[in-house]
Amino acid sequence: MAGASADIDLLAGAARDAGHLVMDYFGEGSRLKHWEKRPGDPVSAADMAADAFLKDTLLNARPDYGWLSEESRAEPGSSGRIFVVDPIDGTRAFIKGRTDFCVSLAIVENGQPIAAAICAPARGEFYTSVRGEGALCNGERLQVSRQSAIAGAKLLGDAGRLGDLRSIGAQTIHINSVALRLALTASGQADGLVAVRPKNDWDLAAGHLIVTEAGGRLSSPDGVKLSYDDESHRQPAPIAAGPALHALLLERLALRSKESP
Repeated sequence: MAGASADIDLLAGAARDAGHLVMDYFGEGSRLKHWEKRPGDPVSAADMAADAFLKDTLLNARPDYGWLSEESRAEPGSSGRIFVVDPIDGTRAFIKGRTDFCVSLAIVENGQPIAAAICAPARGEFYTSVRGEGALCNGERLQVSRQSAIAGAKLLGDAGRLGDLRSIGAQTIHINSVALRLALTASGQADGLVAVRPKNDWDLAAGHLIVTEAGGRLSSPDGVKLSYDDESHRQPAPIAAGPALHALLLERLALRSKESP
């Protein structure tokens, strides 16, 4: 089985190449072929092209690895390792010509991500991480912010929970891509992520590793560590931040939950 350095080199190269591929489609607007898989869940020709490229590239290099992608059928592998892929996370933003989208790739083993690459080509940001070796953006080591209060914290996430946090002084921003929200949290460009809706494995696996390797915490709203080995491929709404802010967010959300009828 390939070592971590070989795996991250493979992921990084594939993520960069997929980023170049999707940029060939970026900005086409109404000319870009797109449709809805389900109401409110768009997909485009760029998603499908990137997915086909990534599947061919990654599985040809590691034919014994499994495959889990938002846009194609899951396939088991024999090695115990699985590629977890979102060829474009933030498709809605991509279609509208906004820059808050990315290619998100991870390798998962025993339910946990061990290598990750996130390419945000329209932003010029490229994130990588290997378990136990830290996280990088454009070659620079990442560290989550030291924000230790909800008041003044810059939070990314779903609109539903952010109103309550704004009422106690948080600054809140919504961007489409969940993976990019996690990468921005890891880099300290944001202080944390608070989601209100469950997410899919391909939304979270790469960003999860990048956040934790940058010194952050990511969990369910109950503080439970996420594991990517459930056949549903769904995760509870994640909370991510540096250790001090993460603890405060969990405490605040638990209190809010008790107050709700």
